[in-house]
Amino acid sequence: MRKPQAIALMGPTASGKTAAALAIARVIPSEIISVDSALVYRGMDIGTAKPTPAELGAVPHHLIDIIEPTESYSVAQFRADALRLVDEIHARGRLPLLVGGTMLYFKGLIDGLDDLPTADASVRAAIDADAARLGWPAMHARLAQVDPVTAARLAPNDAQRINRALEIHAISGQPMSALIARRQKPELPFDLQLFALEPSDRAVLHARIAQRFDQMLGTSDDSGLVAEVKRLRARGDLHPNLPSMRCVGYRQTWDYLDGKIDRSTLRDTGIFATRQLCKRQITWLRSMPERRVIDCLGPDPSASLLNEIARRAKQGA
Repeated sequence: MRKPQAIALMGPTASGKTAAALAIARVIPSEIISVDSALVYRGMDIGTAKPTPAELGAVPHHLIDIIEPTESYSVAQFRADALRLVDEIHARGRLPLLVGGTMLYFKGLIDGLDDLPTADASVRAAIDADAARLGWPAMHARLAQVDPVTAARLAPNDAQRINRALEIHAISGQPMSALIARRQKPELPFDLQLFALEPSDRAVLHARIAQRFDQMLGTSDDSGLVAEVKRLRARGDLHPNLPSMRCVGYRQTWDYLDGKIDRSTLRDTGIFATRQLCKRQITWLRSMPERRVIDCLGPDPSASLLNEIARRAKQGA
């Protein structure tokens, strides 16, 4: 018996995933499952490029605005929620569209969860203490010595993931990458077709990233991203080490409001961090040879997607 269908629409930041998903939903009755680790947070709208109220109202969306910025949301939680939602959307006779750029979530859904050691607070504290003394780039270099595979896919300042990889090595004596490689890949209860919006010219996407970040910043500190982070700081329960406040754009804006950098540096570092995120996302995508690539800079990426979806549906009929 043929499995029910679902579409994964992946791509780097600013590649037009939201617009493409909405275009699909206008033609095929669909619901969108967000695959984005930043969109889960309430009150973080501008810096995450959250869909507008009109876009959210046009098509049912899931896994957006589901937790407070003080909370965390794991790959395991995402996988459980996504499996449940795909089943519910199928029951309503609609096509599930899994849309986003958090490649770790896609990987967790497709490949299953890792059987890794549970967290050890004392080990984490020791790693944090070393990081406070040496800096996270030095900890990244330490990780490269014991687990070069994991280090190669992490940014030197990705504190959360560097800490976890070093913690796993300290507890198990084995590289996290080796433990992951030994896992058994589960079979999904649906047929997930992988599509990726990727740029034929990365320089053009970089220009788009810069333009979008300028729009997020706005013209003054009383609007845009700076005003949003001001409101978040005014809550009194957030700090810069939370996963939510380490999101690209928010971390740099927090430093700006702390007086550590000026507005020009905020712009430059925010754009640079977004470009680095884009680079990591494309690296992840290239490790998925089964994906169908659509040029996000082409004349009509949405039409290309719809044509490809229709072609595959015909083949599977």
